[in-house]
Amino acid sequence: MTTPPPQGNPFAQGQQQPYGQPQGQAPFPQQAGQPGFPPPGAPRPPQQQGRKISFKTIKNVVIVLIVAGVAIGGWIASRDDAAAAAVGDCMHRGSTDDNNPDLEVVDCGDAKAQYKVLAKVEGNFSGLTAQSKCEAESKDFEYVYTETNGSKSFLLCLKDK
Repeated sequence: MTTPPPQGNPFAQGQQQPYGQPQGQAPFPQQAGQPGFPPPGAPRPPQQQGRKISFKTIKNVVIVLIVAGVAIGGWIASRDDAAAAAVGDCMHRGSTDDNNPDLEVVDCGDAKAQYKVLAKVEGNFSGLTAQSKCEAESKDFEYVYTETNGSKSFLLCLKDK
């Protein structure tokens, strides 16, 4: 017995349906009510509004707060030094070194108060110039303190409290 030859071109593409599919239908139709597809007209669940904060964001915020805290702490600590002194303030000498006496502003009622500021003059002064400037500013000064710090240089004329 012989079999008849196949009809048409067996090598032609697009003419045959995939195996198991009835002819005339799409391969996988979407139907309402099936899992994964909401029925038509059904309300959609609301979208989440907020975003989760990442570990990297939290770490960066903590670093910024630490740096700000150190900067503020340094500023507060430096407020008591000689640069913050004004006429009438009392000073305490924190070191016996004449090149770095570590002067700090203290309350005049404090037992630590050793000197009183008679004059403060902005500018850069050397030994003899500082003496003559303090003589011109206040006659009864006893000590001269100069600080050279670029544009923040100044001279303090002091006397014992």
